[in-house]
Amino acid sequence: MHNRHMNDIEESVMKPITIRIQPIDNVAIVVNAPGLDAGTRLDDGTVLTERVPAGHKVALTPIAQGGKIIRYGEVIGYAVESIAQGQCVTEHLVQLPTPPELHELPLATRPAPDREPLEGYTFEGYRNTDGSVGTRNVLGLSTSVQCVAGVTDYVVKRIKQELLPHFPNVDDVVALNHTYGCGVAINAPAAIVPIRTLQNMARNPNLGGEVMVIGLGCEKLQPSRLLQEPGDEQPLKVMDPADLAEHALSLQDEQFHGFGDMVDGIMAMAEKHLAKLNRRQRETCPVSELVVGMQCGGSDAFSGVTANPAVGYASDLIVRAGGSVMFSEVTEVRDAIHLLTPRAATPEVGQALLREMAWYDDYLNQGKADRSANPSPGNKKGGLSNVVEKALGSIAKSGTSPIVDVLSPGERIRKRGLNFAATPASDFICGTLQFASGMNLQVFTTGRGTPYGLSVAPVIKVSTNSTLGNRWHDLIDLDAGRIATGEQTIEEMGWALFNLILEVASGRRQVCADKLGLHNDLVLFNPAPVT
Repeated sequence: MHNRHMNDIEESVMKPITIRIQPIDNVAIVVNAPGLDAGTRLDDGTVLTERVPAGHKVALTPIAQGGKIIRYGEVIGYAVESIAQGQCVTEHLVQLPTPPELHELPLATRPAPDREPLEGYTFEGYRNTDGSVGTRNVLGLSTSVQCVAGVTDYVVKRIKQELLPHFPNVDDVVALNHTYGCGVAINAPAAIVPIRTLQNMARNPNLGGEVMVIGLGCEKLQPSRLLQEPGDEQPLKVMDPADLAEHALSLQDEQFHGFGDMVDGIMAMAEKHLAKLNRRQRETCPVSELVVGMQCGGSDAFSGVTANPAVGYASDLIVRAGGSVMFSEVTEVRDAIHLLTPRAATPEVGQALLREMAWYDDYLNQGKADRSANPSPGNKKGGLSNVVEKALGSIAKSGTSPIVDVLSPGERIRKRGLNFAATPASDFICGTLQFASGMNLQVFTTGRGTPYGLSVAPVIKVSTNSTLGNRWHDLIDLDAGRIATGEQTIEEMGWALFNLILEVASGRRQVCADKLGLHNDLVLFNPAPVT
């Protein structure tokens, strides 16, 4: 960076900078790191009565007790006590408002934006026989029960050391371990969620149709069931016993005499699948074959004004190019659902959105919990007072495109365009469910920072503020904090992210988590009883 440009940035950061989203907002967030001191005068004449940390809200007008606190042009809460102009609006001063009544919301009332199709953009992907396209070429070892996870981990290490070097076109070998399969109410209605998640994970395009299933033999969830389509009694492929034996193996099979025999059996099966995967070659594919998951974790008050709007802009570009985007996290959508139901492509899609909100409301009620459990202590330290404020920033990831479909947890994507994939807000559960839904690349925004990554799909991490982007220079792939300081616009950052997505999907650019080998476990969502 040129010294003159650096000096300009340093000078601009020294000036008091705040962000007010809408003219009716009566609070703004502080941009300057690490914050602004008492006595600082803002451009509108407001004088700070106390120190306000970066990302936290300052009252731009006096707010009476019980008065509305407005950000994003929406009520994020009510004042617990009188708040003076220039005062820091902390979480303790904000009373959580009542969520929108679902039955009163408008459905499919907003016309789709009139945009030109985006043509001519491609990436290099792995095309599968079912027509899907992967961004990676991975051998997946799924399991039907947690009992075999130790064996699977052991064998994956052996495969990587002894077999993988002979198959240079295969990117990785991954154990798809989980904590399900036995000791669970497998026929309970809610059991459909973890079961179809495992079934659809095996169908993810990054696995190339060559997934293996390792079982024990006595578990409730038999290996063959993971090779079935959700809700279908028939395997994914019409398999005779010999064909099924190429994809599934149980350790209790009487052919195995000791642990060494089990390992040899798995290794022999893996070698056959590696040989098939090794024949896959990247080829030029249109952006319409991308399925990009959008997620946020470790959010802060900048998330909704920098990274998430840039992600939303990139989402619109992908949709314009014919591709698919999924956004998720029910608890971080629920309090902004009134802004999403009008964007449903049809009333039926709007009803599906309401169905997922109501299902999750009931799920939380059964656990004697509510949405106030979100946000986390880190979110609050980053300036987010409550889940309403967090939700208003979270939905920015969805851009402005019509919502064409709604996926229940673990369902496979059905339509190209913008999809809402219902998931919990947990980073790892959301990532697992998006992967099961067919996501072949994920974009993850963070303000507090997280080393989160997935071995099964590349994860592009975008920082919401430059303090994090600079401090975690080798963990963050794109710094959207430059939007807050005025160095770049949302549109410019959105295009930068769109182009980065194509580079990563093509294998031309490696994300930081993959360079460092930082990958989190996949985590199933199991709302069903455990017996």
